[in-house]
Amino acid sequence: MFRAAIIAISMGLAAAAGAETRVPTSQAEVSLGFAPLVKEAAPAVVNIYAKRVVAVRESPFRGDPFFQNLFRDFGSQRPQVQNSLGSGVILSSDGIVVSNYHVVGMATDIRIVLNDGREFSAEVLLADEGNDLAVLQMTAPEELPSLSLRDSDSVEVGELVLAIGNPFGVGQTVSSGIVSGLARTGAAAGVGQGYFIQTDAPINPGNSGGALIDVNGRLIGINTRILTRSGGSNGIGFAIPANLVAEFVKQAKAGNTRFETPWAGATGQPVDVDIAEGLGLDRPGGILISALHEASPFRTAGVRPGDVILTVDGQAVTNAAEMIFRMSVAGVGDEAEIGGIFGGEPGTVTVDLMLPPEVPARDTVETSRQTILPGVRVSNLNPALIAEMGLPLNAEGIVVEAAGPLGQRAGLRAGDILLAINDRLINTPADVETALRETPRRVSIVVERGSRRVTLRFRL
Repeated sequence: MFRAAIIAISMGLAAAAGAETRVPTSQAEVSLGFAPLVKEAAPAVVNIYAKRVVAVRESPFRGDPFFQNLFRDFGSQRPQVQNSLGSGVILSSDGIVVSNYHVVGMATDIRIVLNDGREFSAEVLLADEGNDLAVLQMTAPEELPSLSLRDSDSVEVGELVLAIGNPFGVGQTVSSGIVSGLARTGAAAGVGQGYFIQTDAPINPGNSGGALIDVNGRLIGINTRILTRSGGSNGIGFAIPANLVAEFVKQAKAGNTRFETPWAGATGQPVDVDIAEGLGLDRPGGILISALHEASPFRTAGVRPGDVILTVDGQAVTNAAEMIFRMSVAGVGDEAEIGGIFGGEPGTVTVDLMLPPEVPARDTVETSRQTILPGVRVSNLNPALIAEMGLPLNAEGIVVEAAGPLGQRAGLRAGDILLAINDRLINTPADVETALRETPRRVSIVVERGSRRVTLRFRL
């Protein structure tokens, strides 16, 4: 009776999602549980073995409980091969596979093993660390099994789902559960960034990049991470929604090697109870815009500081991660309908989804061997670089893109805005090369780091 109830519930959910209603026709069919569904979907979920070469510093103090922390940067760097194990999902018969960036990112050798034991090589077409997604192309000579994508906005809390992957490298495994929550952003999920579907289907190391499917075998998300204290599943897992996966595949097939995320050029804060009361709103929700870049498409559309963004393309947003997710799903070059409170009145505006402009043109200089800090790469700031480095919208000046080996030892960091070197004001990237060619015994570098002004001093 219990299994029959599960099947009946799953078929009811399928009907709610617009699928054809179907009920078990025999006791034998009831006893199969999810077996027919797994038999159809599992061949499209693959195991991924990736190798990457990393530089590891070999310190003679390694393993010493005291000195290893004092001499972390001591010793020479040697290349070391790291192996990673994860899962992936075939999304087209010509071998397009989606997985996590942390499984295949920076890999030099990728092998994909199908459920039937066949093995193929693959290359990364598009990978993005921030979204933890990667699109790969398999070198398979024949058509392959694949999963279809479902509109993840149609997923509801309480739906039955299956997670398919390769946990702990034991082989392909299937676990079942329900959708526990939707619109889990980085802060709620404890993972720093992103926008996720939450599930209680057991997900363990090795499941990363695997499939989260509904009762009709359609992909609703790519399993990516868990909340855990022990390293194993505690019933709180997260999957990247299928709608974002679809945009990744679209850009990869278009030839993009880097994921293009629409630029808002705006900062804001979630509208909580106190802010809602102060604004005269009947409930909390939305994003209160606090600042806009002068080139922001939101500003062009008429949005001003103090306005509240409530929806993007009809979907409610409560924080910046949700808003960027909705814009990313729509894609660069499209438009988004933004609903909110503008000038104190409810309304909608249409925003062009664009990349941050490279205006003024980027001027990059890497300091030469003739300087006291060779290998420091600096550029003049523009909206594109501000977005890349996560700097404040009002940031101006010359920014450090890479500190170089000696610059790191001197205390420079990527994202530092150079103000002065040895009392010489820095106005252009070329000024950095000129200032660092001078060789006084004492060197002073003034930088803006976040909201602080920091002075770095060292002797040659």
